Amino acid sequence: MARLLYTLLLYLLAPLMLVRVALRGLRNRDYLRRWRERFGYVPRLTGARPLWLHAVSVGEVNALARLVEGLLARHPEVPLVLTTGTPTGSARVRQLFGARVHHTYLPYDLPDAVRRFFARTRPRLGVIAETEIWPNLYTTAGRQRVPLLIVNARLSERSMRGFAILPGVRLIRAALDAVVLVLAQSEVDARRYRRLGARPERVRVVGNLKFDMAVADSVRGAGAQVRAALGTLRPVWIAASTHEAEEQAVLHAHAAVLRALPEALLLIAPRHPERFRALAQAARSAGFSVSTRSADGAPTPRAQCFVLDSLGELMTYYAAADLAFVGGSLAPIGGHNVLEPAALGVPVLVGPHTFNFQDITETLLASGAALRIAHAVALEAAVIELLQDAPRRARMGAAALGMIERGRGALAEIETAIERELDAPARATPLTAAAR
Repeated sequence: MARLLYTLLLYLLAPLMLVRVALRGLRNRDYLRRWRERFGYVPRLTGARPLWLHAVSVGEVNALARLVEGLLARHPEVPLVLTTGTPTGSARVRQLFGARVHHTYLPYDLPDAVRRFFARTRPRLGVIAETEIWPNLYTTAGRQRVPLLIVNARLSERSMRGFAILPGVRLIRAALDAVVLVLAQSEVDARRYRRLGARPERVRVVGNLKFDMAVADSVRGAGAQVRAALGTLRPVWIAASTHEAEEQAVLHAHAAVLRALPEALLLIAPRHPERFRALAQAARSAGFSVSTRSADGAPTPRAQCFVLDSLGELMTYYAAADLAFVGGSLAPIGGHNVLEPAALGVPVLVGPHTFNFQDITETLLASGAALRIAHAVALEAAVIELLQDAPRRARMGAAALGMIERGRGALAEIETAIERELDAPARATPLTAAAR
């Protein structure tokens, strides 16, 4: 009954889903061209049954990158289907893997759409990153005997409350029956999955996959080239993955930074591509000399603010910066990936709202690799203080690298779990022609 009510609600909301697809498609023509994939009309795969991985957006795609590369190397005979839920995630998949994987959008959680997705892709195993729990998707996987693994699993208290408003805890518990293993980031996450209904014997703590992120030499080299062009003595800070609600605070802070350090440069990378043009205009309206990645390639000598209106280059610019503020944390969004700058030995600043990365952020703070600011007004003072204190930045960067090294190991655990499932006898039964 709970799933019936849930499904009925989704069908009532289906017209709004179409509106959402259309609105997003106006900003991204490729997404509009592929809108039918959100309703299960994905390209039909033939031949060997694939391994299916799901990463909702850019951060999750980056987290799975080494895992995907390892699977491609060890199992060239096994096709890989990688689904995302956003156009930016799709672009990142193409950038990292090109035609080596099959990318489709994950269908909305409508029974017909989900059945079409499984009929057309025929996965032998599903690997879901982090927090994506969709009752019809999971239930259909269970009925088709497609085992699911949730890897790098995390679950914030806010997400727990969100699942609680669905029509009955039994809905989620039934969905989680299809999950053969939950590989959690922390004991806190593991407890929350058990509270949701995951079987205790199927939940294990392996750590955070993002600690195993490899920073390519090419990224470090590109960052060094950017920094050399800027000048090694010039103070440079980056505000990354910012949201509209906090961008004015960043620009206001940079105005104060320029009063103390007139040669300072702000690199700013909005979280969402639709903010690129508006942010550049806002920076000009604030009185800054602005360059953009798309128009100028690199900061002009007189630029005070450089807008990164591109995708897939954030790590390069982290590597070129003295200090990183990670967005989504001044506004109550929950924060974004603090491990990316930490992996490059760059000191990190975060705001008060980091519940999406709570354990990692707390570990960074405790190790001395990061600082938390209580509110937007405190941002300018923290940036100025750290840009003027190179020894302290060096200590913070060294602490960050040490923490990253101590946290490695989740990748090996996840790879072992996947290999065991791939070696297991095939469990899925063919779908009927009608379902296709």
